[in-house]
Amino acid sequence: MKTRVRFAPSPTGPLHIGGVRTALYNYLFARQNGGELIFRIEDTDSNRFVPGAEEYILEAFQWLGISFDEGVSFGGDKGPYRQSERRDIYKKYVRQLLDAGKAYMAFDTPQELEQARQNTPNFQYDAATRLSMRNSLSLPAEEVDRLLSEGKQYVVRFLIEPGQEIVVHDLIRGDVRIKSDILDDKVLYKSADELPTYHLANIVDDHLMEITHVIRGEEWLPSAPLHVLLYQAFGWEETMPQFAHLPLLLKPEGQGKLSKRDGDRLGFPVFPLEWHDPKSGEVSSGFREAGYFPEAIVNFLALLGWNPGTEQELFSLDELVKAFDISRCSKAGAKFDFKKGIWFNHEYLLRKSPEEVAKIFAPIVANNGAEASFEQIVKVCSLMKDRVNFVHELWDLCSFFFFAPQAYDEKTVRKRWKEDSPRVMAELSEVLNSVTDFSVEGQEAVVMPWIESKGYKLGDVMNAFRLCLVGEGKGPGMFDISAFLGKTETLHRIDKALAALS
Repeated sequence: MKTRVRFAPSPTGPLHIGGVRTALYNYLFARQNGGELIFRIEDTDSNRFVPGAEEYILEAFQWLGISFDEGVSFGGDKGPYRQSERRDIYKKYVRQLLDAGKAYMAFDTPQELEQARQNTPNFQYDAATRLSMRNSLSLPAEEVDRLLSEGKQYVVRFLIEPGQEIVVHDLIRGDVRIKSDILDDKVLYKSADELPTYHLANIVDDHLMEITHVIRGEEWLPSAPLHVLLYQAFGWEETMPQFAHLPLLLKPEGQGKLSKRDGDRLGFPVFPLEWHDPKSGEVSSGFREAGYFPEAIVNFLALLGWNPGTEQELFSLDELVKAFDISRCSKAGAKFDFKKGIWFNHEYLLRKSPEEVAKIFAPIVANNGAEASFEQIVKVCSLMKDRVNFVHELWDLCSFFFFAPQAYDEKTVRKRWKEDSPRVMAELSEVLNSVTDFSVEGQEAVVMPWIESKGYKLGDVMNAFRLCLVGEGKGPGMFDISAFLGKTETLHRIDKALAALS
């Protein structure tokens, strides 16, 4: 059977980075096995629907380069792929469970359920309590018919028999064994909105869409025994998918599940894209807007909970597909080391050509009011890109290439501007004015012998020269800077510094 996996988010807000990792692992598994990845939308909880969330999720995957073969916005012959559009399909299977005695209707009101919780410590709706509640197992048939004819709202609950051992075969955790006695009779369907709950909808959809493997987060592991029982109740044991429950993404400190609050507290995003909450107006940061490269995020996430068994850390998406082995996923949670994420971004920045970086940096240069040709921006990027983690950090580091300093760093002046610096810089200005070839090599051929002939210390000359052109003690080699600026601008900046510092 062809491998078919799915990623099925709920459109209740922005996609958490943990969900991105789950989708990535599904993608890698599908591609490695020559299979297909289906994109399904779980929107049966109409009260939690958030406008724009579905579009946000799709845009995030497009940015990350994670592609789908079938599903919402991708087409396919097993749709609809939004659960809210599959009401009639689910009703058929709800009726099948009721007719087979595998499920029952419960008419308990919210007030009655709350009263039961108050009366019974740790109350759960199960074999020990169901006959004391108002449902089609405890009520006379005529009463059930009357309630239905009056249009009373009800839910359909799954009938779980005690005394069973349920075995969940997990590709990461091995066999997980659960006693049915600890499970409650989960709600599968609500008449109020004529929609199923997560449990029934997923089982039916996975079966009809021929899903062979369910790869999802560890938080869904408690649901797995119920899903196994549902497959058995429908007689679908032969087509039951194999489960793989991924480790949690933990806080950077390692204690507890990663949350948006952790990102806010420590200054890193937990969403792939910036999110504007349509209800509160709150804006949450995104990895894209923070300046991360999508390939860096994919590489970073792939190694959170999985290891290749080698020392290799940098993987292209194609390399990840070849190397991925789901059995090498960890059972333990993975700390979200956001500093490692920054390291990945730096490594991918180093791999990019100056031209690629310049395409990103050029709008930043323009937005800061600088006029520069693309070739000039490429040159700056070639000199400076290895010094930053993000392209947007380049401006603060190298704005001096585009604008003369308006002030001179006091600390650098005290340390580098010596008593004889004005005289030496005036001499250097004359020397540079005589240079006909103002390239790096042309300047070096004239300036370096001059420094030696004068007996000046090279460091003293270059530090004062840097202060004149840059305004502080940063930047690449001095002749790289002066060659970029050209003779006229270089001499102008020396004159300006002499006037300001003398």
